[in-house]
Amino acid sequence: MIPPTIITWILLLFGLITCAPLLCIQFLLIRDPRGKTARDLVIGKDKDWRDDTHFLSAFGGSVADWTIFAPLFFLGTIGVLAGSVWGYILYAGAGAIMLYINVVLWFQEKKHVYPLVGPVAYYTYYWGDFVYWGIASILYAVIRLNGGVV
Repeated sequence: MIPPTIITWILLLFGLITCAPLLCIQFLLIRDPRGKTARDLVIGKDKDWRDDTHFLSAFGGSVADWTIFAPLFFLGTIGVLAGSVWGYILYAGAGAIMLYINVVLWFQEKKHVYPLVGPVAYYTYYWGDFVYWGIASILYAVIRLNGGVV
C-alpha cells in the first residue's frame, strides 16, 4: 500500500479542478455535437467552428477523452486514494494522455486562441494547466511507485 500524502491530495485536487470542467464541456459536445451551448463553451460565445476539421477535432477529442482518459483518471484517482499500485499506474496513464494531447493542442490552437486570451491565460488555464498536471501526475506516480515519499 502507498498511503496518500498532502502532495497526493494537492495533485488530485489540481487534477479535478483542471479536468472536471473540460470533461463536462466535452460531455455536452458529445450529447449535442452541433448545439449552441457546446459550441459557445468550446470556441467562444456566438462564434462558429473555423471549419469542419476544427469541429471534428473537438468532437473526436471529446469522444476519445470520455472513452480513454476519463476512466483512467477517475479509476486512477480512486486507486491512488486507496493507496494501490494499479491506481498510480492508471493515474500516470491519464497524465500521459493529458500531456500528449495538450502539447499538440498548445501548438495547434495558438494561432486562434492566443490572440484572444493573451499569454497568461493561454499558458495557464487554456492549455498550460493540462500540460502541467500531466507532467506532475506522471512524475508523482513514478516517484511513489519507486518507493519515494513525496
